[in-house]
Amino acid sequence: MIEGACKVLQTERNGLTLLMEALRQALGNTGDAAVAASGLGDAFIRTIEVLSTPARRVVVTGMGKSGHIGRKIQSTLASTGTPSIFVHPAEASHGDLGMLQPGDAILALSNSGETSELADIVSHARRFGLLLIAMTAHAESTLARAADISLVLPHAPEACPMGLAPTTSSTMQLALGDALAIVLLTRRGFGADDFGVFHPGGRLGAQLRSVRELMHTGPGMPLGAPDLPLRQVIMEMTRKAFGCMGVVGPDGALVGLITDGDLRRALEQDIDGTRAADIMNTNPQTIRPDALAVDALRIMNDRPRPITSLFVLDAEHHPIGILHIHDLLRAGVA
Repeated sequence: MIEGACKVLQTERNGLTLLMEALRQALGNTGDAAVAASGLGDAFIRTIEVLSTPARRVVVTGMGKSGHIGRKIQSTLASTGTPSIFVHPAEASHGDLGMLQPGDAILALSNSGETSELADIVSHARRFGLLLIAMTAHAESTLARAADISLVLPHAPEACPMGLAPTTSSTMQLALGDALAIVLLTRRGFGADDFGVFHPGGRLGAQLRSVRELMHTGPGMPLGAPDLPLRQVIMEMTRKAFGCMGVVGPDGALVGLITDGDLRRALEQDIDGTRAADIMNTNPQTIRPDALAVDALRIMNDRPRPITSLFVLDAEHHPIGILHIHDLLRAGVA
């Protein structure tokens, strides 16, 4: 059984290798004549160029397994900054063609290129001048010949022993869709902040929240002057319960940090004569308010001795908040 499973994965991996070689032919990096003849690399570049047009919406469609793959591609496009919808080809023939708008680009998936249910969408695209992009394995198919751009997948055997069930072909469709979405993401300059807008829920959404959203502000921050006596440092840290105290200079800028560890070591000294400036760390780890919560977690953990609190500073180095590891836990980041 395991050997059979591995054979399936190997067959599909071989298909992805052919797909990558077909893309690379646009760079002149392949000597495979059959792969080069497909022109996939050049078609991919043209597709990226036309889909990068501002306000260009992508309408993805497909039937059967290609439809399932198309839904996933559409979802990935939408979540990475490319406006998109999925239109079922059968429903399109019964009114859903009204969902298509001038300026849309249609991405139609069909391994054979002869899916009859796509006929009405193809006709609609031709009638109203909508850009039609085909993703198919057959360059001479009806769909490919009707399309403005054809993303022709290289021929690769299906993993199904009968060569019938869409397996390798579906994997290549999915991978090529991911490649389109991520290249478009990069070309649009779509960043983590943009990603967070589209993914507000779950752990991913929590990681993409900003430090500003989670930090404590105002009187709750444990702060004191450099000349604050050690006894008062202890009282401030006990009242605020963050396990630390920020030391601020006359201009309000953070000049140091005292942690529980610093405090324990200081108790071996003259407690009455010790001041905050005597025991503070003058180069504490801090963070900006617009940083992501996941960045705060990384800063806290990626060190020999993990820390539990971070002061949040503005551009003038003034503390405007404090973030505790418990805040990240409650938000679902950690």
